[in-house]
This record gives sequence, C-alpha cells and structure tokens, in this order.
Amino acid sequence: MKICICGKGGSGKSTVVALLANAFQKLGKKVIIVDADESNASLYWMLGMERPPLPLLDLAGGKKAVQQKMLARFTKGETEPAMSIWARDQITSEAIPSEYIVQKEGRCMVATGKIHQSLEGCACPMGVVTREFLKKLSLAPNELALIDLDAGIEHFGRGVETSVDQVICVVEPSLESISLAGKIMYLTLTAGASFKGAILNKISTVEEKALLSAKLTELGVPILAALPHSKNIQSACLEGRPLNDFPAPAEAADILKALQLSGD
Repeated sequence: MKICICGKGGSGKSTVVALLANAFQKLGKKVIIVDADESNASLYWMLGMERPPLPLLDLAGGKKAVQQKMLARFTKGETEPAMSIWARDQITSEAIPSEYIVQKEGRCMVATGKIHQSLEGCACPMGVVTREFLKKLSLAPNELALIDLDAGIEHFGRGVETSVDQVICVVEPSLESISLAGKIMYLTLTAGASFKGAILNKISTVEEKALLSAKLTELGVPILAALPHSKNIQSACLEGRPLNDFPAPAEAADILKALQLSGD
C-alpha cells in the first residue's frame, strides 16, 4: 500500500510520517518513506537516519536532463501528469542503488530532491519524478510506502495522487488548515484517488478537538484520529533529535484500523 500524507505547511506532516513509520514497523512491515517535499530537509533525522539519500532526481539524470525530457514531451503535446521520464517500467526497493536509499531498523528512505539555491528554477521536475517513481514502485507483500508530500496542493496539478492507494491530510487547529483539508479531499476524489480522511494534530484541549472536528464534519471530511500536542516531540524537533525512539501514539491504532493495517 502507498499512503501519501499532505496538508498545510507547519501542520506536522513529517512528524506524523515519522510516528506512523514507527507504528507500521511494529506491525512487521518494511516501511519505505518517500521524502517528496522539496523544501523541508528534516525528515531524515526525524527517522534517525545519519544522512539523507542522494536525490532520485539525480538517478533520473539530473534536473537539467529531466527538464529537457519534459520540454520534448510538452512539444509533442503531452501534459505533465501524463509524461514519462523513467526508462524502466518497474522499480523495487531492492533495485534502488544504495546511495539513493538509506536504511535503518526496518525502515528505508528515498528523496525526490530539494531546492538548494535561489534562481535554480521551479520544482516541476521533482514533481514529475515523484509521480512516476510512485507509479512504478512495486512493493513486496511486506512493504508499505509512506509519502511525505510538499505543503499545499500543487502536487495535485502534477498528478501525484493518481500514483498512490490512499491520501491522508494532516490538520492543525487553524481555519486555513481546515479549509485546505476540504480542498484536498475534493481534489483527491476528482482525481480518481482514494481520500481516507484527516489526522488532527497538535490538539491541546478537548474543546479544541471538538471545534476542529465539528468544522471538518461540516465539510464532510472523515476524521481518522486526533494526536495531542506533545512538548516532548516539540523539544525533539527543536533540538534535532530523532523521533524513532518515541512510541507510536495510542491514537495510531485508530489510523491503522482505518487503513485496515491493524493486524486484527
């Protein structure tokens, strides 16, 4: 199963990915984490990895080569969500060269690529690489992929959601985050993908959870679980300490059950 995590910037997508990776690992799954956020560079240390992997963008020939392939396909009348830039038809985790995938304790991580300097151009090549990599990623029976997408909804224009099995939205206590959840659900469903629901994050009070839940229910957004605000996790993120030693929150059981991965 390929599950992508999306939402507003700062909602805690990467934190949720790291905590869910812990929960899935405890079920005996080999978890493949795909860092598809071209701006946030923190995921690898959240997962306890010593280094980030080399970008898949380089494995595909580099940003300039991908841009040239995109231009050639645009010239032929192809749209971005339909174009192909990988020569191979299928990709397995075992076939990815070691420098492009880092592994630790039943988890492994790949990354599409990052914006490293000003004026280097748009992130469109990263989006194309992400979509096609996910489409061609062939998972073994014991494998599960978690995709940490870039903030917002630009990835919908690139068709990334059409290459995954489930879409989950992380929602923090803000009106902007609530509104975006409704938009994400709509875009997921109109793309023909499966929207599973929202994970409430950084919840401080019972009243806050009730208000957030009520507003999402009005929009028709299913709620998978509510994760409380954690000072320990906040401190770990501030200090750059990995989250792999944190136990999966009790609420993760609700998420696993909704995804039919609880093992029951």
